[in-house]
Amino acid sequence: MSRPDLNKGPKASRPASITSRERAADIAVSIIALAIGLVLIFPIIYCIFGAFKTPAEFMTPKLLPGSFANLDNFREALQKADLLRYMGNSFIVSFFGTTIRLLFAVFAAYAFVYYEFPLKRFWFFFILGTMMLPGDILLTTNYITVSRLHLLNSYLGMMIVSFVGASQMFMLRQRFLSVPKELKEAAELDGYGDLGFIFRVLLPVCRPVLVTLFVQGFITLWNSYLWPLLVTASAPEMRTIMVGITKLNSWEDENYWLVLAGVCISLIPSFVLFVIMRRSLRKNGLEGALVG
Repeated sequence: MSRPDLNKGPKASRPASITSRERAADIAVSIIALAIGLVLIFPIIYCIFGAFKTPAEFMTPKLLPGSFANLDNFREALQKADLLRYMGNSFIVSFFGTTIRLLFAVFAAYAFVYYEFPLKRFWFFFILGTMMLPGDILLTTNYITVSRLHLLNSYLGMMIVSFVGASQMFMLRQRFLSVPKELKEAAELDGYGDLGFIFRVLLPVCRPVLVTLFVQGFITLWNSYLWPLLVTASAPEMRTIMVGITKLNSWEDENYWLVLAGVCISLIPSFVLFVIMRRSLRKNGLEGALVG
């Protein structure tokens, strides 16, 4: 009498059914993610397509322009508003403001991780508490302070309110805590002080986080509108790109196609930074441990 084959029967089909369910779930999740992505990216797509449309085409419900070779909107936008000057102002404010902000965050996070001082936990949570303050409630006090320092209509006046960021400090502190303590001990044996350890060992190890925070801070300052508008109210030549784009439109002349062209021009640095960020994040975060 032959023994029954235990691999046959209902149990044998369970792995295949589970695999098919997982595959169906993956497909469903991919479709939902793709749909959400299209919804989120549609305004950017519409902006790019609208920037190439003629005024007559812009009034039609068609999504695609008649020709992507139509660059008249970009030329007129650059002529009507000094966008290149405004982009230069935005780059100076965004680059140096983000760099100084990141340096302060690095030193603060390093102090909270590697130093011991009275009320350390209290000051850490006190700084984190500032993240709950809406930025708008500080506009009046910041403006009065900057005005008394005679920093209106200047690059420093636009940057100074962004020099300190609690979120960057918190993210770097969490990353520094994950760095092995042996690296600091090895750096001390090699004769490195605090600055040597920070710039030759710690920051290369934490490069992906630094790149992410730099890009996030740069784009935030690049897209800021209200504070640069207030600080440069009496100096139009000092305006940033987001403030300068408003000159392309007025209540008596609604040139939406020019505004979209100006927005497309302003998106170029963000796109370049996104490409740089993707390349940097692909690298292993521990590859810099051997630097120096």
